[in-house]
Amino acid sequence: MPTYETTPRFTADLNRLTPEQRHRFRRTVAAFVEDLSTEGRFRAGLRVKRVQHASGVYELTWSMGAGPAGRTTWQYGPALRPNTPHVIWRRIGTHDILTSP
Repeated sequence: MPTYETTPRFTADLNRLTPEQRHRFRRTVAAFVEDLSTEGRFRAGLRVKRVQHASGVYELTWSMGAGPAGRTTWQYGPALRPNTPHVIWRRIGTHDILTSP
């Protein structure tokens, strides 16, 4: 099981989401965590990709469909346990978060 931490900005962003958005994010994180064990080979539906002009930062799409797509940004941090990925959640919201990931 990977370890994680959140930035203060992520926490503030998360608190602005609706309960339904938070539920969708949590459901997507379950798939993300499962895929972390495959050495970073994420399923296509998560749409994990690098953020342009932000070294080491990735984005993950957690909601598609009606309305703006839900996205979160994250990066790998130093492992807290041997051979266990550590994720730092940076931002969460819509495409707008990518201007300051």
